[in-house]
Amino acid sequence: MNEFDWTNYVLIPCLIFFGRVVDVTLGTLRIISVSRGRKLLSAVLGFFEVFIWLLAIGEIFKNLDGWQHLLAYSAGFATGNYVGIWLESRLAMGMNLLRVITRHDAVELVETLHREDLGCTVVQAEGAFGPVQLLFMALRRRDVPKALGIIKKFNPNAFFTLEDVRGVSHGIFPARSFGLGALSMRPTRKGK
Repeated sequence: MNEFDWTNYVLIPCLIFFGRVVDVTLGTLRIISVSRGRKLLSAVLGFFEVFIWLLAIGEIFKNLDGWQHLLAYSAGFATGNYVGIWLESRLAMGMNLLRVITRHDAVELVETLHREDLGCTVVQAEGAFGPVQLLFMALRRRDVPKALGIIKKFNPNAFFTLEDVRGVSHGIFPARSFGLGALSMRPTRKGK
């Protein structure tokens, strides 16, 4: 009676699977870092991504006749994409530009945003149905849900767009931010 080959059917496929998950996750984070101009982080992630990939592909080439290795490689690739996107959303790296168009008076909304240390610039404009106010906000990605919650509380029907920003030069950011100290500007009031 032949014994089950645990190494060939379980151990090596698991190593290939987890190696691919890590390498594709790193690749996803690297691509996002490249798009945001983070050179050093992109280079470090790229080094480890390729190193792990070479180890995994080496095992595949040694065992091309093993369907379990090919299956582990493919499943690891798919899972790595999912994990990479999930991890990046949790890390919330980078900045976003939030544009809001509202037909309602935005004075109270803007005051609330400023109290929460969320900088906002307001511009009077003309929309398809009359006067509107445009609100422009440069936000850290992790602050976007907070800003949208405040906006929806004041105007659930406000139109907004959100896009990635490669960088900012100045702005108002919540005090808990780190790495933005030189970029933070606080408005000063005379007599207070």
